[in-house]
Amino acid sequence: MTKQEILQTVEKENIHFFRLQFVDIFGFMKNVAIPRSQIQKALDGEMMFDGSSIDGFVRINESDMYLKPDYDTFRVLPWRTRDGRAAARIICDVYKSDGQTPFEGCPRGNLKRVLAEARELGFEMNVGTECEFFLFNRDENGESTTTTHDKAGYFSVDPEDDGIECRREIIETLEQMGFEIEASHHEVAEGQHEINFKYANALECADNTTTFKWVVKTIAKKYGLHATFMPKPVFGINGSGMHTNQSLFRLDGTNAFFDESGPLQLSETARQYIAGILKNARSFAAVTNPLVNSYKRLVPGYEAPVYVAWSASNRSALVRIPAARGLSTRVEVRCPDPTCNPYLALAMMLNCGLDGVRNQLEAPESTDVNIFAMTGEEKVAAGVPSMPASLAEALDAFETNPISRQTLGNHIFEKYVEAKRKEWDAFRVAVTDWELSEYLAVY
Repeated sequence: MTKQEILQTVEKENIHFFRLQFVDIFGFMKNVAIPRSQIQKALDGEMMFDGSSIDGFVRINESDMYLKPDYDTFRVLPWRTRDGRAAARIICDVYKSDGQTPFEGCPRGNLKRVLAEARELGFEMNVGTECEFFLFNRDENGESTTTTHDKAGYFSVDPEDDGIECRREIIETLEQMGFEIEASHHEVAEGQHEINFKYANALECADNTTTFKWVVKTIAKKYGLHATFMPKPVFGINGSGMHTNQSLFRLDGTNAFFDESGPLQLSETARQYIAGILKNARSFAAVTNPLVNSYKRLVPGYEAPVYVAWSASNRSALVRIPAARGLSTRVEVRCPDPTCNPYLALAMMLNCGLDGVRNQLEAPESTDVNIFAMTGEEKVAAGVPSMPASLAEALDAFETNPISRQTLGNHIFEKYVEAKRKEWDAFRVAVTDWELSEYLAVY
């Protein structure tokens, strides 16, 4: 969109409130709300905010920062019309106090930098994310429970699927905001859902994923429900993942992963990209799976990938190759979960895959058996390592891999590690209900 088109829409839709949105380094959406009188100033990138109040941004003596809007992300908010007055949002990049220098701690700006480096190699990245989520009841105080009246299962229909009306309104809202919804369904676990939207270039996909989570939570609240993207909210059932389908396209618009005459019709570039993902998977997990709770999902028995391997069909592998070919040829990385910051996660996976392309790494043989059924000796013989078992283990791998700092830059890397180490330490010293039930009466 152009600035003039936005101003015409503001007039036509009677927009009186405008949200300037951005994300912090942990992926939390932030916004500054402004009245109609300030929209012109906002579109010119002249709105300032206090960056020292945002986790991981700057110190108090460096607090003044600018929000530079990306006009293509302008959207009217369907649920915010009241008394004939509407609201809209636009996603921004964060700039330093001079208004000219991109802030190195802005995750969106950082992804743009990594994408520019990929373009210098002749590639653009297309991505489609699949964010699973749970819909839970709220108690009399409005707080979330972990219970649901929904007893449905995979692909169930109404009346078993009690979340179907909420899911329908989520879809309608997303479509009004320009999303192309491809499918929606009830997932495996009780109360678990998935809505799939069309792939896009990596930056747009990260924007869409962030917007998607916001819309899901907003509409769920209207129905008296709490939507959570927490990876493993309930013990003993499937957790929520964010399978990430990704491909490299050449600048002429052809799919760099497709080779009609190659094994499985995969190009050499695709196999090198897979090799880079497998080589670096244990270290990028700290970003794609960022919570203590993330590693309660990455355990055998619940379809989540635990082992670093690839396959053309095997869903127990970390990397799966969907059946589609031609322009749709892609690799699906199955470990990420939807609590990750999508800007950082896509930057990490892209650069790790390109590590394989730059260094012409050779992918191992595909693992087409059920890895969960293999013995430890068989996995060692097949050269199949495990993903990290905890956030601490993932951070150790993340810190020792030079690609991590190079991809995220010094500022984000250091702030991210500092915060995640504190998170792990807080968990490590906490006394849990499990410990009390296991030990208190016995020892």
